[in-house]
Amino acid sequence: MTEPKSSLDQLLDILYHSRNIALRPQEVSSLDRSQNVLAVLTVAIKLLQKTGNDRESNALLDVIEICRQPPELGGLGIAESSPLTPELVSEILFLTSAWLEALNSADHAKSLPKPLSQRPAGRRGMTLSEKIFAIHDMEQKGFVVPGELIRIHVDWVIASEASWMGMERTYDSLGKPGIFRNDRFWLAGDHVVHPRVNKLPKVRRLIDASERAKRVFKMTDYQGMNYTIMHTEFYRERAQPGMVVIGSDSHTCSSGAVGCLAIGLGAADVTLPLVTGETWFKVPESVNIRLIGSPKPGIGGKDVILYILQQLKRNTVASDRIVEFTGPGILHLSSDARFAICNMTTEFGGVTGIFVPDQITHDFIQKRRLPRHKSLPTYFRPDADAHYAEVHEINLGNVRSFLAKYPEPDNVVPVGEHEGMELDGCFIGACTTAEEDLIFAALVLEKALQKGQRPIKKGKRKVVPGSMPILHRLRQLGLTDIYEDAGFEIGIPGCSYCVGMSADQAAPGEVWLSSQNRNFENRMGKGSIGHLGSAATVAASSFQMRLTDPDDLIGSIDLSRWQNLKRTVHSKKGTPSSKVLEYVEPSGDTQTSSDVAVFSHKNDIMDSQLQLNANVSDTQRILRGKVQNLGDFIDTDALAPADFLMEMRDNKMSGLYCLQYTNPGFRDRVKEGLNIVVAGKAFGCGSSREQAVMALLGCGVQCVIARSFAFIFQRNMPNLGMLGITMQNDAFYEAAQDGTEVSIDIHNRIIYLGKRDFQFQLSQMEQELFDRGGVASAFRHFGNKLFEAMTAPRGLGDAAHQEQPAGPNDIPQW
Repeated sequence: MTEPKSSLDQLLDILYHSRNIALRPQEVSSLDRSQNVLAVLTVAIKLLQKTGNDRESNALLDVIEICRQPPELGGLGIAESSPLTPELVSEILFLTSAWLEALNSADHAKSLPKPLSQRPAGRRGMTLSEKIFAIHDMEQKGFVVPGELIRIHVDWVIASEASWMGMERTYDSLGKPGIFRNDRFWLAGDHVVHPRVNKLPKVRRLIDASERAKRVFKMTDYQGMNYTIMHTEFYRERAQPGMVVIGSDSHTCSSGAVGCLAIGLGAADVTLPLVTGETWFKVPESVNIRLIGSPKPGIGGKDVILYILQQLKRNTVASDRIVEFTGPGILHLSSDARFAICNMTTEFGGVTGIFVPDQITHDFIQKRRLPRHKSLPTYFRPDADAHYAEVHEINLGNVRSFLAKYPEPDNVVPVGEHEGMELDGCFIGACTTAEEDLIFAALVLEKALQKGQRPIKKGKRKVVPGSMPILHRLRQLGLTDIYEDAGFEIGIPGCSYCVGMSADQAAPGEVWLSSQNRNFENRMGKGSIGHLGSAATVAASSFQMRLTDPDDLIGSIDLSRWQNLKRTVHSKKGTPSSKVLEYVEPSGDTQTSSDVAVFSHKNDIMDSQLQLNANVSDTQRILRGKVQNLGDFIDTDALAPADFLMEMRDNKMSGLYCLQYTNPGFRDRVKEGLNIVVAGKAFGCGSSREQAVMALLGCGVQCVIARSFAFIFQRNMPNLGMLGITMQNDAFYEAAQDGTEVSIDIHNRIIYLGKRDFQFQLSQMEQELFDRGGVASAFRHFGNKLFEAMTAPRGLGDAAHQEQPAGPNDIPQW
């Protein structure tokens, strides 16, 4: 029987097979095969440094750092004297292999062009988001124009264990091609997993799938289940200004707090950039929310975004646009406050939200533990002559403690208007509740306790920090004791009541006050009622289980202590910098105003050519059915209820639950032939769950026609092979009565309704994906050249559009 290899021999094998590095015999002779694996790694690092292999030695230093970090900070918690079990040795060797493989990933990745120090003469003024799009644009021309279809490089892909279920299904259907970078995939277990339910077969499948992804992809950065809500530690320790982040969750936009373009998409839509390192966008317009004035003490990001929702309403000015937060008022907002505001930009209806990065951003980034997550920022800011679709001014001085009344996040009123409302539960948590919110809520509780208040027996109280590092810090500061004294149960990191699909669910008829971000019907649990407020408002209301304005308690808090606690929390390695930030410009060819006109004309020609190609197509697809009317704001929580998500593994299963709670007769009416849905504004708003589209397909819906769609849902439809049509013609809605017969000529883009016909439009990408039956089948045809082929101008006989099966070199391999 062959003896098992020593840790040294295994390390030498990994170095050779991963990086083609073979240490010479005389070098290896200084190593003791009997030493434990960490001692071997330490000596190997020195040898690699001596031989000029600095990148490899730095990678192994990262491995040692992870080994030494305590588990609550994302490490293995191995002390100097810790015995190394076979399982730990295996994990250390796995990390060694993964981090060396990450060097190969980086070597194969596309390098972004070096930015310019100033804007070239003649270039059009651009917004912040346009500049980030421009530097990531594969054409690297240095500018983009709203409405332009572009192919972009992606820096990070992030997912939860719940969304990975759908992503893995898509990934398998693509032929398991590998991923573009094993060090740029962030997978966190937060939605469904919880120790109370983790042994259930459905939940176990999610955990196993995540563990499988870790091993198959050799993920460098994976902490398992309930370490963090996916957005929390990604924003705190990973996202950097100027990056593009694509995530399979609608609240991916949270990381816009640090000046990166972070956009949530559906699971299938995210799987492609995970594999190829790129995706496509039709460059959105931007809206500018100028923040002026300063907020009152104790007013955080949650109340700011609720005020914005009150003033501007959801799915209005932000719909299908990127929301850029600018103005002198941002200097009064911490990174955590910006995080809460960006987080709820999805409730506002925006594609994403983003703050102009500044000194506050720089200092926040520089306090991170690991150098690799603070070494790649690119600081952009909008040009003075940038064009915004709309500009709105919000005075932070007008912000107070607000309540968003169930079931609409923009039905916002001052807390005082409903003070005394009876509550059954108080929840402080979810991704929108940042670290500083948890600290401040604890101070509100502390002040109430000092004034003699005690929690009554009625009701449930729970606080769930967004990550283990936050919980660790709250314990160090003694703030968890305050929560417990005030009657709160302290939960482990996860979505908890906010998504109502795991161990924590509000009961039917219960009325809750929550610091979460979304208060749709059945969101916290079937039949429950959830109102939204800041963590401070929830804390003040928890003692008597009645809605209470926190202003009096806030006014008695020692603000110097509050500031000191915030400084203590953020006093990691590094100190605030006095460095003057250097804002840069996307590199690329100089472009003049006349070039923009030519480019816009080129877009018109592309659309005309696509229409021509469609008109002469041999395939004349006609959809026929009858109208079934639905209203405004049909959300994905209703289309695919949370408590059935784990059952929705395919279209057929998903279709069994479509609109189960809000429109229980919908599915039977589809079977009766009313299979063309006609709806109002923001159809598919809410979460990114692609099961909402799968549910419609599964119960037999042929097409959805709406005045507007939520951004993610609109992309999910063609990705999964469903036709979605935006129609804003009032005459159409007058004619499209329930039960009216309708036929849709897809390639001529005409809807026939009785004796009337209505023209509609499809973007190039929507048409391409729909014609191919979705993104998975398109990938099987084009391989890694998918987006290159499908974003190319469509002229007759265009060589770029000639169909060639994907070859072996088109699909990434490890």
